[in-house]
Amino acid sequence: MNDQDLLRYSRQIMLPQVDIDGQERLLASRALIVGAGGLGSPVALYLAAAGVGQLTIADADVVEISNLQRQIAHQEQDLGRNKALSAADSAIALNASCRVSAIERHLDAEGLVQAAREADVILDCTDRFSSRYAINAASVAAGVPLVSGAAIRFSGQLAVFDPRDETSPCYACLYPPDDQGDEALSCAESGVISPLVGLIGCFQALEAVKLLSGAGTPHRGLATFDGLSGEWRHYRLGRDPRCPACADRGRSGGASA
Repeated sequence: MNDQDLLRYSRQIMLPQVDIDGQERLLASRALIVGAGGLGSPVALYLAAAGVGQLTIADADVVEISNLQRQIAHQEQDLGRNKALSAADSAIALNASCRVSAIERHLDAEGLVQAAREADVILDCTDRFSSRYAINAASVAAGVPLVSGAAIRFSGQLAVFDPRDETSPCYACLYPPDDQGDEALSCAESGVISPLVGLIGCFQALEAVKLLSGAGTPHRGLATFDGLSGEWRHYRLGRDPRCPACADRGRSGGASA
């Protein structure tokens, strides 16, 4: 780090859990952000601000006026632009030393695995189960930890799945594919309160920073947030031995409140 870096990241470096070593790990790390909407916006901005060295942001959608209620990486002048490009520009404007690349297309299964293998952490900021399963499969195949967030109406959830940990479940252990429909997580059909996506996205960014820097302990299990009551609930999770995504890793487990 040079003197400018030491000044920029001084408030993190003074934390004993981070220190210079942790900040250097952040500067050398790579994050894959899939989705540049309500969740991906704060994730991209906070990871860039924290000094994550390389961000890859993937999103095929364009910015629409209804997005501006919650997707804070985009502004009115970005209407009609690709979201990945818009979010990348916002991240670079915040921290020009952060290397940011935009993928302006939908990543197929092979593309997701390739992008995952080039990352140190994956952040699922999408809002459909089909995308979530594909991202989870890429995380398992690449052996890269996945930070998953979701927000709908007044409800949010956060989970971290780490295929490097033999006791960790994957997303499909929690939500078996046969039980889900895409409409269940679509803000376009169900609505969402504006600050909720920021809150969940910020927690995703925090977990990514912890994983990349080595600070603290990664989130365990599933946490759900009720925005109307302000209450969090935490659930212990274990692997499903019949999980179609990770059963071949040879572990077992269950879930309980």
